[in-house]
Amino acid sequence: MSSDVVAPTPTPTFTELGVAAEITDALAAEGITHTFSIQELTLPLALEGTDLIGQARTGMGKTYAFGIPLLDRVFDDGDIAELDGTPRALVVVPTRELAVQVGADLTRAAANLPIQVLNIYGGRPYEEQINALEAGVDVVVGTPGRLLDLYERGSLTLDKVAILVLDEADEMLDLGFLPDIEKIWSALSHKHQTMLFSATMPGPILTLARTFMHKPVHIRAESADAGATHATTKQVVFQAHKMDKPEVTARILQADGRGRTIIFTRTKRTAAEVAEDMAKRGFSVGSVHGDLGQEARERSLNAFRDGSVEILVATDVAARGIDVDDVTHVINYQTPDDPMTYVHRIGRTGRAGHSGTAVTLVGYDELHKWTAINAELGLEQPAPPEWFSTSPELYEALDIPQDAAPTVGEPRKVVGAKSINQQARRPHGSGSARRQPRSQSRSRGRS
Repeated sequence: MSSDVVAPTPTPTFTELGVAAEITDALAAEGITHTFSIQELTLPLALEGTDLIGQARTGMGKTYAFGIPLLDRVFDDGDIAELDGTPRALVVVPTRELAVQVGADLTRAAANLPIQVLNIYGGRPYEEQINALEAGVDVVVGTPGRLLDLYERGSLTLDKVAILVLDEADEMLDLGFLPDIEKIWSALSHKHQTMLFSATMPGPILTLARTFMHKPVHIRAESADAGATHATTKQVVFQAHKMDKPEVTARILQADGRGRTIIFTRTKRTAAEVAEDMAKRGFSVGSVHGDLGQEARERSLNAFRDGSVEILVATDVAARGIDVDDVTHVINYQTPDDPMTYVHRIGRTGRAGHSGTAVTLVGYDELHKWTAINAELGLEQPAPPEWFSTSPELYEALDIPQDAAPTVGEPRKVVGAKSINQQARRPHGSGSARRQPRSQSRSRGRS
């Protein structure tokens, strides 16, 4: 029997799929020429104006799967009215961070086009967003609450929107945004194209799609029985004593080959404590959690994206929308509450063809959570070993040098963050926690 290895067939280029030269040139300047699976499947239909339901995990290239045909059609499609400063496309995302990321990706792809992209989300002054809308925009990327606010004020015009995109629909469901989505969608009573993207397809999302979409084509970027986690991600799970977790984490951060790293915590206070602890040990650290103002969060995220900070400590909600392909390590400092949170967390590494490492520190009081995650995802690690910061197994499993120390340099400051004491002294109801009157009745679980 022949043992020849057949090389995988390369995916088609964006040019081969008929994308406008202005867009392909902009992508090529960013080193992007060939499509990912979800893009290869989506583009031919999306460019024709077909309604789509795209299903793919985090890191599979969903943004350009809808963003490229959106820009192509807005730029040069006879079925879409000529640009006049009112939005032709609307992209709805669950969080501020994802709005910023998607907006940046679309702006890069539209570098050679006369198309204005605007981000709209809470935590920023209404006036600057209203002024930008009045000045004229072609593509709006935003979060449901603020979009609906501006629409109901009469500042956001939707009657010429030809393309609606709902990105990370399952996360919008989790955050309680479904009523707002229905109101926005109902405002588009005229003919338009809709593209809905989601990692999972819970019942309420499918019901929404059946209600509002016109004969949508359901596209999956992988087989229905594919594993929930990336095959390119190495998963290391062990029991760690709560008091030893900072020491363990400091050693992991010295692993050979470690690049951009996200440390996940369940609570805002733990995120602040871990970030401050790692910074005191000499690591360059940013932090993203709900006790920080929007400017501080954006400062941390931008520093992480541009590489000036390699370590980001984040809570689950705040981390939604962190779209960086070359994250080498994810550390679950606190065990996630449920299997899907685990999948979303470790999906931040091992993306877009890169390999990655996901480390989960299971506290003794967190074993029941890990048991549920292991059983649901079939990870075959029901009894994680017990390791300490001095355990040889830890060093071997994660390629940590034997001379790794508790500290790596002089203490630093956490990028963009207040100290823990400053956060504790903050008056109740002040700062970023203050909401607009209309938002007080909304789901308390929102970002």
